Amino acid sequence: MPDIIRLLPDSIANQIAAGEVVQRPASVVKELIENSIDAEATHIRLIVREAGKTLMHVIDNGKGMSETDARMSLERHATSKIRKAEDLFTLHTMGFRGEALASIAAVSQVELKTRPTDQELGTLLVIEASEVKRQEPVACEKGTSISVKNLFYNIPARRNFLKSNASEYQHILEEFQRLALSHPDIAFQFIESDSLEYDLPPGKLSQRIVNIFGKSYQEQLAACQEETPLVKITGYVGQPQFARKKRGEQFLFVNKRFIRSNYLNHAVMTAFEGLLPDNTFPFYVLFIEIDPKHIDVNVHPTKTEIKFDDERAVYAVVLSSVRQSIGTHNLTPAIDFNSDVNIIAKLSQAANQSKEVYFDERFSSGMQGSNRDHWEKLFEGEERNFYTTSPAPSQPVQTLRFESALNQSQPGDIIEEKILCQLHNRYIVRQVRSGMMLIDQQAAHERILFEKFLNQFKNQSGASQQSLFPQAITFSAADFAMILELQPEIEALGFKIEVFGKNTFIVNGIPGTLSTGREKELFEGLIEQFKMNQSELVIPIRENLARSLAKRAALKGGQKLEREEMQSLVDNLFGCSTPNYAPDGKPAFFIFGLNKIESYFR
Repeated sequence: MPDIIRLLPDSIANQIAAGEVVQRPASVVKELIENSIDAEATHIRLIVREAGKTLMHVIDNGKGMSETDARMSLERHATSKIRKAEDLFTLHTMGFRGEALASIAAVSQVELKTRPTDQELGTLLVIEASEVKRQEPVACEKGTSISVKNLFYNIPARRNFLKSNASEYQHILEEFQRLALSHPDIAFQFIESDSLEYDLPPGKLSQRIVNIFGKSYQEQLAACQEETPLVKITGYVGQPQFARKKRGEQFLFVNKRFIRSNYLNHAVMTAFEGLLPDNTFPFYVLFIEIDPKHIDVNVHPTKTEIKFDDERAVYAVVLSSVRQSIGTHNLTPAIDFNSDVNIIAKLSQAANQSKEVYFDERFSSGMQGSNRDHWEKLFEGEERNFYTTSPAPSQPVQTLRFESALNQSQPGDIIEEKILCQLHNRYIVRQVRSGMMLIDQQAAHERILFEKFLNQFKNQSGASQQSLFPQAITFSAADFAMILELQPEIEALGFKIEVFGKNTFIVNGIPGTLSTGREKELFEGLIEQFKMNQSELVIPIRENLARSLAKRAALKGGQKLEREEMQSLVDNLFGCSTPNYAPDGKPAFFIFGLNKIESYFR
């Protein structure tokens, strides 16, 4: 029998390793910037083109490498950090595996220029698919410059799995933000397609947070600090009223290395328990300093997962530090989100305002009436009120009147009407032939708007109305790029937007069925909900946009409705093609049969 086991060539072995280390352009950015940080750079510049698919260029002013070190850095498992196995448990550097550069060079075209401080000439290396094409002396600045071109050019199947430019750019931006947050003492620049997205000077962590996320974060930051013999916690948490619907701006660092830990995130969320509106997430940037011997960072190739030898103790310290920060800065809200105390007037005012927003044309869905005719059968035999009953046809109709000294009604004053009322300003109660229907007004309105927006996409009939006072809205660089890509679909819904400066759009018009005055709230809500759906669902872009706008524009629970509004909502719901459910699958109504109701009285 012939031997069948062979050693893989280095080029193939490197490509296999690249499958673990280099998942997308953001993975390359992370590895290159971490190398610059380990080289003790004080200024790091990142340049990308086409979301990193054609170019990722990192330039630093670090220590640089000699000719031999430059050549060795591109070999597998070549590292300056590890000498013996015990070193794995005393690591203070970002990188240590010695796989990154070799893996990157195996799936791209790499040009490396580097010069240490004590040498006049540097070294130039040009590598393609692990093969060194050129190696020669070159005049260059102190430090290292690495450009990675045409990622996965030699593995078309891997390149085809990359997402859209907007999606890949967002991943790059997330990696850049994490590294910039973890090292506020280092100056960072981020240039995308000749546009300077970030120019971050060295400074304090609070200044770095504001420079990355915007001046609005200046007022919401609360310092967090706790120190024990095991662990030290520093950083900032956001005030509860600034919490967002989307989990994203939550950063945990262990020894300046970004990590993902559901366990420690639970500690933070527990500290905020009872202080946040439903389904919202607080902002936080927390640094955990711990002796490296108590953790294992060699758990995952991307080094975003680590193990603690005493995870419960770390959990307790994180929980305590965040709670102390909330108490010290008096972040506990004066209003209980689960109570109506002190907010009755506000809810009433909001209800009156929202009538202008929602009920101009909100239930005129434009749906075909075929389905509505079918559902009308549910309401047969319903023409009665609280004062009249309809006995069997063979019997004479008997009118029952209940009178009092305060209201002496005459028989001719009684007006027959369908039983239709609102329960706790959340549900609509409707009598049907088989019993009672209970409609969730928010879910019903979401279904109506969702199908309306889908029809607008299908028929290209999205009407827009001009805003009396156009509003400028500034987004993060990633969101701005995403909106640019989605602009045709967003305008097909009825929004009219245009670029208005760096990372800023001005909203000139909104869908015709929505009332003006809420442009900023609606547009920001649309984008935030779109991203949330994108992270949880795999659905077409247009369906996602229709779902997102329906979710954010629909009336909410707690909204008081007039009878005409309730009737319009019911009629339009059963004019939908799928009235049973909201777009997210939540039931829009339930029917309680008479037999079921009677069973409660037996």
